[in-house]
Amino acid sequence: MRCDRVWHNARLAALTPPGLGIVERGTIAAADGRIVFAGAAADAPSFDGGERIDCGGRWITPGLIDCHTHLVYAGDRAREFEMRLNGATYEEIARAGGGILSTVKATRAASEADLIAAALPRLDALIAEGVTTVEIKSGYGLSLEHEMKQLRAARALASLRKIAVSTTCLAAHALPPEAGGDKDAYIDLVCREVIPAIARDSLADAVDAFCETIAFSSEQTALVFAAATAHGLKVKLHADQLSDGHGAALAARFAALSADHLEHSEEAGIAALAKAKTVAVLLPGAFYFLRETRQPPVDLLRKHRVPIALATDSNPGTSPLTSILLAMNMGATCFRLTIDECLAAVTREAARALGLHKETGTLEAGKRCDLAIWNIEQPAELVYRIGFNPLHQRVWSGADA
Repeated sequence: MRCDRVWHNARLAALTPPGLGIVERGTIAAADGRIVFAGAAADAPSFDGGERIDCGGRWITPGLIDCHTHLVYAGDRAREFEMRLNGATYEEIARAGGGILSTVKATRAASEADLIAAALPRLDALIAEGVTTVEIKSGYGLSLEHEMKQLRAARALASLRKIAVSTTCLAAHALPPEAGGDKDAYIDLVCREVIPAIARDSLADAVDAFCETIAFSSEQTALVFAAATAHGLKVKLHADQLSDGHGAALAARFAALSADHLEHSEEAGIAALAKAKTVAVLLPGAFYFLRETRQPPVDLLRKHRVPIALATDSNPGTSPLTSILLAMNMGATCFRLTIDECLAAVTREAARALGLHKETGTLEAGKRCDLAIWNIEQPAELVYRIGFNPLHQRVWSGADA
């Protein structure tokens, strides 16, 4: 078998279902950036050519995937965080110029180059922990010009780093100040102007919306999803984070790739997600940072066999987190996910949440050769330890990265 590189003397967590797909004496071979063999060394064919890499008994997992981030923005909300610690209410912070609109103001004032420069350190933090695929949302532009600027900046990051970037248009994130409180008119703008333009210019792979009492109703969200579908774009949804707005059921109705947050989802919505094969993306960073007490219904997700992914939700206001390893630990400690669930949640199921499960997320022949090689004795260490990064080598499309 022809190959370019062979990793041998390794232990594999291939993440092929069910479980972790453990191979104690494993080998991986790649050609042209794709895996051509992954499995037990005893079953490996003869390889023709290629560099041999002795892994010294280290563990190899698929490259990690952060399937929900807001990495591209300007400014920060540290002052707002301090105000909350001192007892300020949401309304008081908003009156003082805080909240999402403060990030919108800073992002609109920034150039595309400014946004790229600000996002790179955040992206590099994820890369340093073995992330090989990342999703990046817009949503801090809230106008055609600035949403497109955010999405162009996100696309540009993929040319500056060895990483796959999936982009999502989140224009239905909040109401911009110039809308004068008219949510219906703004949603009409998103449907008539923003979505057609980003589809025309291939700036987004999916469309997202914030369906919540403080954002947009299920009826308004349905209009956004209908427009996205008409333009050939997949949909995702910020659903049931603060209240049960039946967001899970709405996501299922449109066969969404994922429904994210879900703290307040009821069983009917979870059952609908299962039927639609929509992934539940849990975001423990926001749960922790906002000091929430209502956990997502993990037992119901398990009961109905809804795939579970985890992500950082990296954003300036509610989850300033740039560690996928910490997100896994939070998923275990805050939501009581198992080790197997946490590892699948940032590989196999995270790929599914982006519609990329045929491309990446497991160690299987035909998939892109995205690997994370770890200095660990057992996979549980990746979830168990806090503030510890045991990454030995990151491989993206078959090349060291």
